[in-house]
Amino acid sequence: MSLTVTDNVAADTSPRRVDTLIIGSGFAGLGAAIELTRAGKDFLVLERGNEVGGTWRDNTYPGAACDVPSNLYSYSFALNPGWTRSFSPQPEIQAYIASVADKYDVRRRTVFGCDVQSATWNTTTFRWDVQTTKGAFSAKILVSAVGALCEPSLPDIKGIHSFEGEIFHSARWNHDADLAGKRVAVIGTGASAIQIVPAIAGKVSHLDVYQRTAPWILPRADREYTTAERFAFRYVPGFQRLSRAVQYLTRETQVVGLAKAPIFMKPLEVAARAQIRRQISDPVLRRKVTPTFKIGCKRMLISNAYYPALARPNVDLVTAGIREVTADGIVTDDGTTRKVDAIVVATGFHVTDSPTFAGIYGKDGRSLAEVFDESGMQGYKGTAVAGFPNMFFLVGPNTGLGHTSMVYMIESQLNYLVDAIRTLDQHRIGTVEVREDAQADYNRTLQHALASSVWNTGGCASWYLDKHGNNTTVWPGFTFEFRSMTKKFDLEAYRSVAAVDLPAPTPTQTAEADTTREVAAK
Repeated sequence: MSLTVTDNVAADTSPRRVDTLIIGSGFAGLGAAIELTRAGKDFLVLERGNEVGGTWRDNTYPGAACDVPSNLYSYSFALNPGWTRSFSPQPEIQAYIASVADKYDVRRRTVFGCDVQSATWNTTTFRWDVQTTKGAFSAKILVSAVGALCEPSLPDIKGIHSFEGEIFHSARWNHDADLAGKRVAVIGTGASAIQIVPAIAGKVSHLDVYQRTAPWILPRADREYTTAERFAFRYVPGFQRLSRAVQYLTRETQVVGLAKAPIFMKPLEVAARAQIRRQISDPVLRRKVTPTFKIGCKRMLISNAYYPALARPNVDLVTAGIREVTADGIVTDDGTTRKVDAIVVATGFHVTDSPTFAGIYGKDGRSLAEVFDESGMQGYKGTAVAGFPNMFFLVGPNTGLGHTSMVYMIESQLNYLVDAIRTLDQHRIGTVEVREDAQADYNRTLQHALASSVWNTGGCASWYLDKHGNNTTVWPGFTFEFRSMTKKFDLEAYRSVAAVDLPAPTPTQTAEADTTREVAAK
């Protein structure tokens, strides 16, 4: 979703009206579309790509796979008996998402190739005016399902635009670039990088891996499912749901160490250190890859292949900071220049500062980016933000996880969203907006719970924290607590106005609203 403004006056004169607009068709947006279909609601999905899938459509780099068990990484209402491995590779996940879209006939209600440019709350019509590359839309309710892993984060490195070889972000992998026999640099050591490095290390002539902070890496218990297991998933009633339940409960135990008492993370640290000793014999390299912060403070990663790849003779782990990029190499702070033919930028995504926030304008004319810049990225139950009426977020503030499947959190939010829309329809409510005091109380409780968590006390700098120092990303508790909290829409936490009490716009106001819509994001 690119929120830049372009004039589209012809389309603005006749916006397409719909009850609910959903932005994005990844796990969150697709799930919203399915649930609204089941509820018999009017909606439309706006998708900038040419296919559903979100981050799993976009991230096609070598080695791309999920770090959540396959049986957990699916909708509860659409289990996939066709998983081939305990941790699914990207092509299988994308194929699953596409199959679910087909099963529930969502594509016919999706506008593909539709890049949202701005979304503005119209204080005259009490609707959302949405400008896109495929015309204008008017919606009573706006659902942002853009997701956190959407906009690649590019490093601010001197000279990076002067590099004359192949250079691309891991989320925008250039499959036309042949890296075989080339000198390649990978910048970053996060979740994507530790999958890319083993996948290309044996193909390139030399690989430099630039590490700013060593991550904690746990063994990856990945294996192919046996024929008997796959048969049972498909034909034995309840077998796959039982497997899913066991995996869910096992992973929930990690919450005790992550959010409640970090001392209980010690067994995982022991396992991670043992893997370093087992897979790396060079004492210098061992020291380089051993983190200096508590496990869990940053995202815990899983891999059996990353450390062996670093130990290869054609791979160097570079821990000196990058000073600049030249036309044919990278210069580090110690003055060393390393020649490279290609650079893979694996530096993650904009999470707490997503560019998408800059094009969403609330009732006072301020963008979501301006609101978050002033007070930090905060919302109510990860789903509503004060000042943005009739707008709901999926995978919003403080809904992230460090231990289990985000699909569980998404489905919890879908319960809340559908009940909210049902409530508005049943009571003939025109607008709802979460109260500032309800949002403030909710966030005070969140930050108090997070204060003793490993994310806040583990001694690391992570993308979980915003520039204000608040943890605005992670949910500080058990996921079943969030599920309970979002089971029903709590209208009492919102300001609501009945549809009949909304003032009807005068002809002059309507004309002014049309003019405002044309320049909404300027």
